[in-house]
Amino acid sequence: MAQETNKVAIVTGASRGIGAAVAERLATDGFTVVINYSGNAAPAEALARQIEAKGGRALTAKADVSDADAVRRMFDAAETAFGGIDVLVNNAGVMALTTIADTDDATFERLMNVNIRGTFNTLRQAATRLRNGGRIINFSSSQAGLLHPTYGVYAATKAAVEALTSVLSKELRGRAITVNAVAPGPTATDLFLNGKPQEVIDRLAKAAPLERLGQPQDIASTVAFLAGPDGAWINGQTLRANGGII
Repeated sequence: MAQETNKVAIVTGASRGIGAAVAERLATDGFTVVINYSGNAAPAEALARQIEAKGGRALTAKADVSDADAVRRMFDAAETAFGGIDVLVNNAGVMALTTIADTDDATFERLMNVNIRGTFNTLRQAATRLRNGGRIINFSSSQAGLLHPTYGVYAATKAAVEALTSVLSKELRGRAITVNAVAPGPTATDLFLNGKPQEVIDRLAKAAPLERLGQPQDIASTVAFLAGPDGAWINGQTLRANGGII
């Protein structure tokens, strides 16, 4: 039975992977879900139909989060369709693994534009447009703590997300809006698995004390906790949902 009724959640980068699992879980919990995507519409539309087939409500919204005007239009569309917004989940992100010395300008700018600027753009809209009592859930990464070689720029973007999370939680004083971040560890998504030899995948799966990779549903459950009634007293925090890897 759904916990929430008449609440609206925007999930960025929600057409596949962790974002899709988050959108599906929030819909199961009774949220109306805005499924944001930046490229191919087909997976987002398929997810929306899947949610609706189970009795949920979903709307797809194409927007490149690094484009401030596109983000504003997405918030406009959600408000027009549903009357307001209660939850923002900042899942959209990109990863590129190179040493700092070998990182070219284009790679640096792509990570900064999506991971930092994209998060900033949505936070700026949410800060004035979320209904009182709302929830903001950003996505960091356990690499912000592990700090492995070749993750330098990516980890830097996620450290910036954690800083924005903490500051915004203080700036929204008086509106009962919580702002938190989730920092997954190795999680079995296409983004993580593609291009990795099986030996590397197996080694990472054993690295955490729980000795397995995270699943998208593990991360979705963490987001659902923060978005739901049981997470109401968690604010300004980064939750490392990683099986104990750090």
